[in-house]
Amino acid sequence: MKLMITGGGGFVGSRLARALLARGSLAGERIDRLVLSDIAPPPADLLADARVEARTGALLSQTDALREESFDGVFHLASAVSGECEADFELGLRSNLDSTRALLDALRAQVEAGGKVPRLVFSSSVAVFGPDAAVPMPRVVADATLPAPQTSYGTQKLICEHLVADYTRKGYIDGRAARLMTVTVRPGRPNGAASSFFSGIIREPLAGVESICPVSPDVSHPVSSPQRTVEGLIAVFEASREAFGGRTALNLPALNVRVSEMLDALEQVAGSAVRARVRFERDERIAGIVANWPTGASAARAARLGLLPHDHFADIVRQYIDDCRARPDADQTLKGMR
Repeated sequence: MKLMITGGGGFVGSRLARALLARGSLAGERIDRLVLSDIAPPPADLLADARVEARTGALLSQTDALREESFDGVFHLASAVSGECEADFELGLRSNLDSTRALLDALRAQVEAGGKVPRLVFSSSVAVFGPDAAVPMPRVVADATLPAPQTSYGTQKLICEHLVADYTRKGYIDGRAARLMTVTVRPGRPNGAASSFFSGIIREPLAGVESICPVSPDVSHPVSSPQRTVEGLIAVFEASREAFGGRTALNLPALNVRVSEMLDALEQVAGSAVRARVRFERDERIAGIVANWPTGASAARAARLGLLPHDHFADIVRQYIDDCRARPDADQTLKGMR
């Protein structure tokens, strides 16, 4: 079996790659080759695996070559993030919309040349939902809630959901779109996503660094751990067409949590001194974006696939700490707990 992960050098992509390599198989077939495409090389441990091939550069620059080979499956995770797309409209169109269309056409060319129909999982986002005067957004968005995105990022993700559905209808791919919740806690430095602070208010205090929260402690949002996100992507890939249920996107499981509850969990796990490193300072740009996001989400279709969210945010904090302790730089990433 030959697979590709676009965005395979990123945080979720590299975790997904490790999970697949550890399993050794997917949907009952042995994984012989795993192509990781990203603008930066994947981590060294992945490059050391003989089954892994890295392709470095923008996805849009690689898609012509993809027409000349065949893949059994693709996880399409590569994307410019929300804050970047608001700041640079052309970047979002190029990285999210144009790249996805080019990838789908490369896979279509394989089928039109007589090849096997590849299975594709597209990582969409909870950002496809938003408030609109004609379409009020419920407090908890469900699989069947009508999307009305209020950001360029969310709009691009929704367009790609429909492209994946239509290429599936035409028989060019066996496509499934899964709406990811905000993934926390992400290690490393903050990225350009407007949601970056959802990780920062946990990660930085644990490292002994002050973190600024740009929104109110009453802000509520659906989140998920990296582990549950990866499990969800794999389950969506392995689901039968009937079990997935139609061609529209499904929500991956979410823990609906307020910022104040996240900080309560941080204090429960790491102590009051760690929590005290979070300072509230409103950022109108970020707060404005977040105000148009759902305050909660449900995932009935994912639950039928056996996927469930964490019960408590403290479990997500503990998972992050355990992951950090397994890394060589644990002394630095958790020095704030001493």
